[in-house]
Amino acid sequence: MSGNPTPLLSVRNLSVAFHQGGETSTAVDGISFDIAKGEVLALVGESGSGKSVSANSILKLLPYPSASHPSGEILFKGKDLLKASDSELRAVRGNDITMIFQEPMTSLNPLHSIEKQIGEILGLHQGVVGPAARSRTLDLLNQVGIREPEKRLKAYPHELSGGQRQRVMIAMALANRPELLIADEPTTALDVTVQAQILQLLRDLKGAHGMSMLFITHDLGIVRKFADRVCVMTKGRIVETGTVEEVFANPRHEYTRHLLAAEPRGEPPRGDISKPVVMEGSDIKVWFPIKAGLMRKVVDHVKAVDGIDLRLRAGQTLGVVGESGSGKTTLGLALARLISSKGRISFVGKDIANYSFKEMRPLRNQLQVVFQDPYGSLSPRMSVGEIIAEGLKVHEQSLSAEERDQRVCWALEEVGLDPLTRWRFPHEFSGGQRQRIAIARAMVLKPRFVMLDEPTSALDMSVQAQVVDLLRDLQRRHDLAYLFISHDLKVVKALANDLIVMRFGKVVEQGSSTEIFRAPKEDYTKALLAAAFNIEAVPTAVVQQ
Repeated sequence: MSGNPTPLLSVRNLSVAFHQGGETSTAVDGISFDIAKGEVLALVGESGSGKSVSANSILKLLPYPSASHPSGEILFKGKDLLKASDSELRAVRGNDITMIFQEPMTSLNPLHSIEKQIGEILGLHQGVVGPAARSRTLDLLNQVGIREPEKRLKAYPHELSGGQRQRVMIAMALANRPELLIADEPTTALDVTVQAQILQLLRDLKGAHGMSMLFITHDLGIVRKFADRVCVMTKGRIVETGTVEEVFANPRHEYTRHLLAAEPRGEPPRGDISKPVVMEGSDIKVWFPIKAGLMRKVVDHVKAVDGIDLRLRAGQTLGVVGESGSGKTTLGLALARLISSKGRISFVGKDIANYSFKEMRPLRNQLQVVFQDPYGSLSPRMSVGEIIAEGLKVHEQSLSAEERDQRVCWALEEVGLDPLTRWRFPHEFSGGQRQRIAIARAMVLKPRFVMLDEPTSALDMSVQAQVVDLLRDLQRRHDLAYLFISHDLKVVKALANDLIVMRFGKVVEQGSSTEIFRAPKEDYTKALLAAAFNIEAVPTAVVQQ
């Protein structure tokens, strides 16, 4: 408890139960906490601990009536929101209390422009429309670090990067200057520099307007720098509460100590120039045309990747880091020949830059991709066994059904999952388990090159560490070449031998990861490292250029 006699929000003995198929499960079991005016309370714990369910209960956003509250009350300025009418809740939602969700793509309307979505909030709650709404929208987009916001007003969510979409969500949440902001993993998908900017923005708004925050996260580094107090949750219960200083300096509960010890550790394999070169590229360019006018003539280009050189050997990892929109994923897709590019791309000695779709097909089993969001990349209508076996049906058609099943079992065992789980579906697994399934889908084809596109960004800290250990173990056993794309430099440091730092499609700095982490030469690299390892030390003038 905060000790404040009149907290802005007071949650008392809250329980949440879900009813399905005649069965009842308890997701939250009698939790209590207060948030004082101007205070930041962090709610931390791993996936499934009950953090988001607790937060959604505050604004009654759970799927009622399948969800219920067997006990508890949620007092906002003395009024119990659990007993509030629909009209009373509408007056609170988006005005007094707003919420930022973790996955912006599912929260933003794909049919409406960014300007319309932010303008709708301004018009509904403040009566601000027309030129005044546009001016306020531009101001909000500037605050959250959207470059050239005038060009983004007419953009739709699918035209923005993941980090840009999250910034738009934050702009929408802050539009009405709420008294309480509920932030559910708001920086998980953001680059470290943008993360630092957003946290600084939220800190500034908190100071300027006395805004309170409930900050849900699995990143203890953010909690240490950002929150005033912390509640640690596991299995639906709060097991430890205290000031950030108290909990980090002297954790009392075993689970808290487990979280604090769960950062990715270890070193990447040593560089070995005797290993064969698996992937090599020179002067790789991916330019997207900008068309305008009645005849849709090309007037300019977006230079997503602009003249990149690289070399990757078997058993080695090349890390690619940079902010959203820097060209990291585009480079990886070009190397895997999933998009067109110019320049030379050599895979195990073959120049594949100009290969057609048909010519690439025999090589696809050797070039595999693991995406950021396993839930989005795994078909919900297929069992795990069917998902993993799908590639075998295409690339190894001579295998019998029994042989395919044996390979699926082998792949699941490779990633540390029970082969019996192959009959289950993706929604029956945790986030970390789903990512292991995605890795198994790649491994079943016994590839030589794997593009890993932010494979740990959506995972809890302890699960991140497990996936990093798994990737390192698979690489050692199978001599895999990894292209590891990430904005999490702590994970990159644990995996990558060499590093490319990208910005606006170009290489800012390139070389041994050990050297770059020890003594970065460029200001932008220094800003990335400062943001990753000491959020308060970020030279924002560099990252906002």
